[in-house]
Amino acid sequence: MPLLHVGRNLTPRQPVEIARIGNRYRVTRPWHPGLRPFVRGYAGYAESEVTPYQVRLIPSGRAVLVISLAEPFTQVRRLGAAGPGSGRIGSLVTGLESAPAVCEHPGGQEAIRVEFTPLGAYRLFAMPMAELTNRVVELADVLGPGTGELVERLATTDDWTARFDLLDAALLARIDGGPDPAPEVGQAWRLLADSCGAVPIARLADEVGWSQKHLIRRFTEQVGLTPKLSARVLRFHRAVELLGRGAGTPAEIAALCGFYDQAHLNREFRALGDTTPGRLAAARRVEGALTL
Repeated sequence: MPLLHVGRNLTPRQPVEIARIGNRYRVTRPWHPGLRPFVRGYAGYAESEVTPYQVRLIPSGRAVLVISLAEPFTQVRRLGAAGPGSGRIGSLVTGLESAPAVCEHPGGQEAIRVEFTPLGAYRLFAMPMAELTNRVVELADVLGPGTGELVERLATTDDWTARFDLLDAALLARIDGGPDPAPEVGQAWRLLADSCGAVPIARLADEVGWSQKHLIRRFTEQVGLTPKLSARVLRFHRAVELLGRGAGTPAEIAALCGFYDQAHLNREFRALGDTTPGRLAAARRVEGALTL
């Protein structure tokens, strides 16, 4: 389905809120009710001055769409992966991740960033999510005809309320026509997400009435990661959030999140974030990324 096909009439809703954080303006408003089951974050942002930057991206259990309205990224590079990275890239899509990446930008950025649940992304992108796992892909390569026109219209629209209305309409039309995930996969994902990765795979299979082998195959296709790796990422993400809020010491958070001990927590932070709990707790968070 072309991205600009609009299947429902939308009226402008409440105005946006703009906050200044350092040299960046962050623009938000509650996202459309029709997007609530599928979206976990939705914000625009613009730099008040041109400042090159490099940030660390870490696994979160979410897929991400970034619409670049000004300068493109210099590159996005997966740590530990072969190859030079994405190279110069503007609007992009990332699937679920199980390894950290480094994102570089020359400054002067203006963009909209939307975070999706894996099954929301499956409906939006209408493709096996495993094909996007640990990848950074040009938006047009995923969403197809009309992508460039939509990005241009968003970039030439100065009013953020109008921008969000336009993007809402495009996303809703695309999701309305997207594939339905298997109910069993949806149930398994909810059990994992609600427990922050604490439900064993054998119990997931029992709950949904599938064999473990069949669950792993269908889940990986529609979510992007295996159930076991999804649980690992969700547990890590919860620990990151708790550390960021100062909700306890690393040892306390290790116990809260179901790690064997603090040493286990430390190993997971190295494997999934290429950092330590202490460094991550001190990092500045910028739109899902970390300035370490």
